[in-house]
Amino acid sequence: MSMTSGSFGRNILLLMIAGFAALLVTGATAIWLVRKTAADTELVVHSQTVQNLIQRIFSLAQDGETGQRGYLLTGDAAYLGPYERATAGMPEALQSLQRMTADNPAQQARISDLTSAVQDKLAELGQTISIYRSGRQAEAFAAVRSGQGREAMARVRAAVGELSRAESELLGRRSADSAATVSWLLGVSLAALLLIAGVAAGSLLVVRRYTSELHRAQAELAQANTGLEEVVAARTAELVRANEEVQRFAYIVSHDLRSPLVNIMGFTSELDASRQAIARQFERLAETAPGLVGEEAKLAVEEDLPEAIGFIRASTTKMDRLINAILKLSRDGRRTPTPERIAVGDMVAAIAATLQQQTSAAGAEIEIGALPALVSDRLALEQIFSNLIENAVKYLDASRPGRIAVRGRAAGPRIVYEIADNGRGIDPKDHERIFELFRRSGAQDRPGEGLGLSFVRNSVRRLGGTITVASAPGRGSTFTLDFPRVLQRSNESLAA
Repeated sequence: MSMTSGSFGRNILLLMIAGFAALLVTGATAIWLVRKTAADTELVVHSQTVQNLIQRIFSLAQDGETGQRGYLLTGDAAYLGPYERATAGMPEALQSLQRMTADNPAQQARISDLTSAVQDKLAELGQTISIYRSGRQAEAFAAVRSGQGREAMARVRAAVGELSRAESELLGRRSADSAATVSWLLGVSLAALLLIAGVAAGSLLVVRRYTSELHRAQAELAQANTGLEEVVAARTAELVRANEEVQRFAYIVSHDLRSPLVNIMGFTSELDASRQAIARQFERLAETAPGLVGEEAKLAVEEDLPEAIGFIRASTTKMDRLINAILKLSRDGRRTPTPERIAVGDMVAAIAATLQQQTSAAGAEIEIGALPALVSDRLALEQIFSNLIENAVKYLDASRPGRIAVRGRAAGPRIVYEIADNGRGIDPKDHERIFELFRRSGAQDRPGEGLGLSFVRNSVRRLGGTITVASAPGRGSTFTLDFPRVLQRSNESLAA
């Protein structure tokens, strides 16, 4: 059965539509899997953070007991440092643990037992220290030998063990879910590549079949018109021109579809080039044989296909960016913090200098106040401040001169920094949303993938800190960072 120009166009069109539809499905599935991978990763990080908090609480209890023993044995108040830090840090650690496990009733019950045991232990420590301070050393030693403190510590140890065991089981399940999602993502990506190869092979077969039938038609026509030189010459000229056009078209399609198919985005570009070639062919057919060009096919080539290709290109481009962002977050998440003393004022001044061109173009200025130094990871801290200051510059309000202020203050064993601006501001309902992966707030008129603030929050947590935002539309934003003055070993383990 021969293939006419019209049937050839319809076959190519149907093949391309089927391929586009399949690519849309695989692209949407891949994007969903990327989001699920991000969610699974966040759950794994959450469980690891809970584990570290549990160990921190146990470490604080041990430090408190160590400080008590040192003081009772020597009478030197300097030994009370670990005890005082334990009593100061324990309430916050317990509150953080309760907050992070609020969705787990079983863990909440275990935390209640742990809280009771910790309170009993701290009360016992405080009582013996108070007795010793009052000059009743023998009574203080007797209280220690009574075993009350040992029993309280045993309860703390048991509660910590139950909490840690339950969270380890949860971490195992979440890690398994994350690994399964990654496997599915790889499978979908492979299926997409195989689909591209199939569409390419099908297109080549259709073009090859059409070219073969065209050659056969030329031979039959020449034989049937033997003796009719003028007719033959005219027909031959037409066939030669048609054959050259088909050969050029076949070359374009063959060349494009034989190129290495590295990823979906590259193949979408090739398909777009093929669509343009078909459109040109349809234009020529409309001029030479308008009856062969259907209105539906013309509408599909001129309007439907460009729209479909644009959607595929946008979706696959976004998928590529999202995959690269997760890989980046994973790599950064595996990096171990290296504590060193950092002059934060100098660091922020250097960041502001790199943004001089942007701030000048926006008619803005960055004011750097007193910024206390601290011991932390330099690279992570620099990335945190860079992200927040760049965001402040990016979302300034064009209706007024931009002002960005970076200031800090000491708060006991912690350092608090603030990055404030008078920019667009953020709706209160989006204050938590902006820290989620791939989520953004307000008008989407600035480039970005919604990864920066999620990366900042994860980095802040890995350094033992917290980040909050106070903002309202039209009134600017203030991001508050709260870090330990010295990055301790327990904070460093968050990167493991």
